[in-house]
This record gives sequence, structure tokens and C-alpha cells, in this order.
Amino acid sequence: MNVFSADIIAKFLTVLWPLIRITTALMTAPVFSAEAANVRVRLMFAIALTALIYPTREWPVIDPVSPAGLSAIFNEIAIGAIMGFTLQIIASALIIAGQAISATMGLSMANLLDPNSGNVPVLSEFLMIMSTLIFLGMGGHILFVTVIAESFNALPTGQSLLSLASVSGMLAWSSMLFLGALLVSLPVISAILLINAGLGIVTRAAPSLNIFSVGLPATIIAGFIMLIISMTGIGNRMVWLWQQGFEKIHTILGIT
Repeated sequence: MNVFSADIIAKFLTVLWPLIRITTALMTAPVFSAEAANVRVRLMFAIALTALIYPTREWPVIDPVSPAGLSAIFNEIAIGAIMGFTLQIIASALIIAGQAISATMGLSMANLLDPNSGNVPVLSEFLMIMSTLIFLGMGGHILFVTVIAESFNALPTGQSLLSLASVSGMLAWSSMLFLGALLVSLPVISAILLINAGLGIVTRAAPSLNIFSVGLPATIIAGFIMLIISMTGIGNRMVWLWQQGFEKIHTILGIT
């Protein structure tokens, strides 16, 4: 009986390490961390994924309450969080793009309560739904699971990720939060800027014209027209952003 209990404990100490990394990655990555999939569903998926990855390699037996074990737990959480937050930056960039478009069009008051992102403009929610469909359509969920599996080859359990190269890589990637938002919202913002300039000229030419009764409907209509026209370009830009996110994960983790 004691031998059987010791075997169970030894097996648990090896299963613990892939489970921590996989669970952290699924809890922080977009789409996987959506409130539609509750914690129980994500935990079951993490356990199933751990059961598939566990037999493919040897795992060290480390006491989790020892200094080496606590360090290994921190490393596994950091690796999983970096994989998730690298893609989460893209999702946040799309929210910022929707906020910029809404503010330019005069739709800042059109907000809704998203359980994942909080109080966001309607256009941000539209871009997020569109990017989620693109993510699933391009097989992003399969690519992310593949990246998790490959990370155990690049960074085995017990190997630290914290280095100057990884920290500087994450800091450099955080700029995509604003660059991605600019690239997505630039067509609509540029068109509305030209319309506002034209309305300014009209106001100078006809001071008696009520610019608020003309300008607000004009910017909203023009914004939606430009949004419809630029949908193909925005979709292609979203695909590019997701691809850049996966490439950055490969670069930070050293996956070849």
C-alpha cells in the first residue's frame, strides 16, 4: 500500500509541471480565456492536453515545496503567461482600434458591457468578434496548442525563461498594442479626418450653417461607409497580427 501511494505521489510530481504551464497558457490566451468557457471547461481541456503531451517525453521529479520546486513553478507560470499575453496584446490592440474609430465617428457613447473586456465601444466588440472568427478560421487554436507542445522541447521543465533577451523581446512586442491599433483603424480615421477638414471649410464659408446638425450625421455615415469598404484590408491586417503574434512566441521561447 505504501509503495502504491509513493508511485502515485511520484507520478503527480511529474504531471504537475506540464499541467501548470498548459493551464496558465489557456487561462491567459485570447479565445481560450473567454468567459463563455468557464474555468471548469478550461481545466478539463488543460488536463486532456496534459494527458496527450505527458507520454511524449521524460519529466523530472521535483519537490514543489522545495526552493528548486518553487522556482520551477514560477518558471512554468511565466512561460505559460508569456505565451498567452503575447496573443492577448493583439486582442487589446483591436479594442483600442475600436475605441479610436468610435471616438472619431462620434460613437463614443455607444458602449456595451463585455464580460471579457469590460465596458467597451460597440465597434471594439465588433472587431473582437471578427478577429475571433479569423483566429479560429486560420487554425489559431491548433497553432496555439502546437506552440504549447513545442515549448516543452525549447524550454524543458526547470529551465528559466527570465533573461535579458526574453524581457526585452516582450517590451518590444508591447509596442504592437498601439501599432496594431493604428494599422487597423487608420483607413477610417484618415477618411473622417478629411471629412472634418471639409466641414471646417464649409463652416468658414457659411457661418450660419449649424455644423453639429450636419457634421455628426456626415461623420457617422462616412465612417460606416469607410468601415465597410476597408473590411477586406482590416481582415488581412488581423491575419497578419495573429501571425506576428505566433512568430513572436517562437522568437521569445526559442522554438525552431
